[in-house]
Amino acid sequence: MSEDSEFIALTTLLNRIPAIKGRIGTGRDDAAWSVKFVIDISDPLAWRVVQELGHVLNYLSLTERLPTVFMPVSPPPYLNGGPADFLCG
Repeated sequence: MSEDSEFIALTTLLNRIPAIKGRIGTGRDDAAWSVKFVIDISDPLAWRVVQELGHVLNYLSLTERLPTVFMPVSPPPYLNGGPADFLCG
């Protein structure tokens, strides 16, 4: 995947998230696009990051499901608890 100027704002944001390390790949295929990144699981915030991304990317819209898929899924972390109890695949 190559860095595309259309993805600069998104990759800049992702680079600010704790536990996301290394190069962020981006790509486009027909009407779909993708972003690939690595979460350093040794980072103390890693599973909280997974939990937050799982909620925001899958359930951010109140009225309709977003056309995104991020696994594992998670309820809003600030309402429920830690990733050990609330992440599900």
